[in-house]
Amino acid sequence: MREMKKFKVAAVQTSPVFFNVEATVEKACKIIREVSSNGAKLVAFPEVFVCAYPYWNWILNPVQGSKWFKELYLNSVFVDDKELRPLFETARECGCNVVIGVNEKDPIKAGVLYNTNLIISDKGELMGKHRKLVPTWAEKLTWTGGDGSSLKVYDTSVGPLGTLACGENTNTLARFTLLAQGELVHIANYIGLPVAPTTYNMSEAIKIRAAAHSFEGKLFTIVSCSTISEEIIQFFEKEAPDCRELFERKNSTFTGFLDPNGQVIGDSLIDDDGIVYADIDLTECIQPKQMHDIIGHYNRFDIFDLRVNNKPIKAINFKE
Repeated sequence: MREMKKFKVAAVQTSPVFFNVEATVEKACKIIREVSSNGAKLVAFPEVFVCAYPYWNWILNPVQGSKWFKELYLNSVFVDDKELRPLFETARECGCNVVIGVNEKDPIKAGVLYNTNLIISDKGELMGKHRKLVPTWAEKLTWTGGDGSSLKVYDTSVGPLGTLACGENTNTLARFTLLAQGELVHIANYIGLPVAPTTYNMSEAIKIRAAAHSFEGKLFTIVSCSTISEEIIQFFEKEAPDCRELFERKNSTFTGFLDPNGQVIGDSLIDDDGIVYADIDLTECIQPKQMHDIIGHYNRFDIFDLRVNNKPIKAINFKE
């Protein structure tokens, strides 16, 4: 049986340096050093933190926003780009595990972008990457969906860790796939979404999803959400002069931690920039499983049979 660790974790709520990979990576490295100096062994960054979220898909029509797709592509990364190396080096120097969202360019197919979370070990190694399976709503104008090959749980130094991006934390089957692989630490990262319908409370929706996963799986969920900076607002005011009121809408973000009972622990943030911390003891995942262990005794696998295609999907397969 693997060791059940105790450790401190940090979650970041802030904005990227919009359309600037190098400056955003530098900002992330500074944060990694800060949280490490405060004792954190794991830090979670927001969705597509490197280095822009395509808000134009929501506030402009598809024709108006199309030109920004090219700009986003040119400010996106391959996972082995030299611009990302400081992240790996800083993780190694600080002995801190890092999960961070990036806009990832496909290494073969030009123009294809993925919403990707990188899982970086405390030794500075890329343990893996998760590509968001289904872009949400207007995001389909920007990202291509990933495949089942990235639905993995990683044996990190703090414990078995999995991650999903934003709305796919609503996907019960994706979440179960991670739970069934022994996930005990879940990273759920988001972007601030003030452009959602007015009846939709984004901060509450994030907490509901995180609480559901923590309670169902009897694990810890770490949530990291980005904010919308003054820089971003001014960027879009050139295209949509009335966007400020929309972007400054309250209750658009939540960053924090949920325990195996689905309860918020440690510090949390709504709307404001900052870094929050919590102490995690994985032995707290044990007792709740006596009541509801949906990957063990509290299920009927003679009735239910979940099958997951974990093969990478290719545009072409050659056959001799």
